[in-house]
Amino acid sequence: MMPLKISVVAPFFNEGPNVGRFYSAMCALFESLPKYHFELVCVDDGSHDSTLSSLISLANVDSRIVILELSRNFGKEAALTAGIDSSTGAAIIPIDVDLQDPPELIADMIALWEGGAEVVLAKRADRSADTWLKRITATLFYRFHNLLSSEVQIPENVGDFRLMDRVVVDALKRLPERRRFMKGLFAWVGFKTVAVDYIRAPRELGESKFSGWKLWNFALEGITSFSLIPLKVWTYFGVLGALFAFFYAIFVIIKTLIFGIDLPGYASLLVVSLFFGSLQLISLGILGEYIGRIYFESKGRPLYIVRKHIGANGSSAE
Repeated sequence: MMPLKISVVAPFFNEGPNVGRFYSAMCALFESLPKYHFELVCVDDGSHDSTLSSLISLANVDSRIVILELSRNFGKEAALTAGIDSSTGAAIIPIDVDLQDPPELIADMIALWEGGAEVVLAKRADRSADTWLKRITATLFYRFHNLLSSEVQIPENVGDFRLMDRVVVDALKRLPERRRFMKGLFAWVGFKTVAVDYIRAPRELGESKFSGWKLWNFALEGITSFSLIPLKVWTYFGVLGALFAFFYAIFVIIKTLIFGIDLPGYASLLVVSLFFGSLQLISLGILGEYIGRIYFESKGRPLYIVRKHIGANGSSAE
């Protein structure tokens, strides 16, 4: 009987210092689980440091390593999608290369998968390794997203690190959208899901590629991908504004009939104009976010382009 194949998917972007540490950790994991056959799918997302050359050197001596070299930097969501699309295992496990997510947890995830789970989530029980600001903003994002989205609820403190059965991955590959918020897509497909807690370690080498601005845009992507409430809310604002204007007009007419015409205050008029003008600009901005998504989806461009696929023993194909 052939051993079950497990695919570990790791996106890389300028992670040269972490390549060796990550590979050593993966080798230790693979050796601790000899009943499985592993493949390590490494996606180079347009790195311009030593990442790719280091990966190729390892692939030349380890046939378990598969490298996807993307033609440029497409972003983590696209790189993660490329790795998942290319994986051939019965189970697929995305993981970051900074080792903040412990590879040794994979053994527990596989055990739960063999017990019948189709998705095994790795839930961060302790995020003290992250900054206070990151912990607070992450909590606010999960709660705000789940408040707005009635269809898809994203588990709190769960990242991309998880195990997915092949049936789950096949379902993911049927989703056609190009502006991808992977945490939402993972939750949208459903299937039998369990969670295992772990403590997130601090990053030892390199720096996170997600700046505050990128995280903000990532949050907007997540909200606009799975909720229409930001659009619908402006209907209610419009109704409230119309009711306020109607009753205020009645008040002005009655006041004029009883007390006559007085000189209106320019200050109050300016405040009201600025307030409603600001609301209009905000509503236009939200409309622009959704229209922009439609614009990019309508182009039909591929999510990523693979420049070179390096397989077993360093063999490559353009």
